[in-house]
Amino acid sequence: MNRKLLTVLLLAFALAAGCSFVVYRMVGHKVASNHAAHTTKVIAASADVRLGSILTAQNITTVEIAGAVPKGALLNPEDVIGRGVMSDLYQGEPILDSRLAPKGSGGGLAANIKPGMRACAVKVDEVVGVAGFVTPGMRVDVLASGDAPGNPDPKEGTKVKTLLQNIAVLSAGTDIQKDAEGKPQQVHVVNLLVDPDQAQLLSLASTHAQIQLVLRNPLDTATTTVQTTAMGSIFTEDAVAAPIKHPAHSGGAYIRPAVARTVSVEVINGAQRSEKKFAASEASE
Repeated sequence: MNRKLLTVLLLAFALAAGCSFVVYRMVGHKVASNHAAHTTKVIAASADVRLGSILTAQNITTVEIAGAVPKGALLNPEDVIGRGVMSDLYQGEPILDSRLAPKGSGGGLAANIKPGMRACAVKVDEVVGVAGFVTPGMRVDVLASGDAPGNPDPKEGTKVKTLLQNIAVLSAGTDIQKDAEGKPQQVHVVNLLVDPDQAQLLSLASTHAQIQLVLRNPLDTATTTVQTTAMGSIFTEDAVAAPIKHPAHSGGAYIRPAVARTVSVEVINGAQRSEKKFAASEASE
């Protein structure tokens, strides 16, 4: 091959390679600059953080978010460190301002109490606490059952009343208390978010009556008028025949089917005995 032609080809290849490298660097730099321009570093949890904890430098890290930043996301560590956690945070989750207590309010349960509200503790067992399904953020109704003071009607017996409806649960867990002998024992405690009047009512009921928590759908915030129920009324015919509304039926009420009443008659014929059953109407005839 001609030496001149070989030299020209080598120079052409070298020039093409140089141009390709320059274009590659320019395009790469442009893409990198565009990527950096559309990402934002926000503060996130470096590990799972439980409700009531005080955030420290070890609890936080930074993550890059492309596009729009979530509303309330915090960008500076100074805005996070030292504030109490108002709901559980999970590893890698961006920390929002609404999930933290105001600066200086500390941590724990007190930081979750809204102005004008109170946290009222109710001692319950696993059954009263809906078998452990009452967790922070749930909503419950509070039922109180007991004997009315004074001279109650002995035919009615114990009564139960829906005391409070649509009450938010702040916390649920165990506490260490001492029994009559001074020995420590674990008790289940549920803290409910109530106003001052409701706190007085709940405190009085928990002292003189038995408290039952009824779990409800958090989306169902409606309150209804519920009549007090007496033990004596449960075994009346009206209570059995009363229609019961069933949410699965959209067209009306679900009515218990009537049970035919029968009368048994023992027939003795010499040494033989037999039993025959008749409907109540036939027996009367």
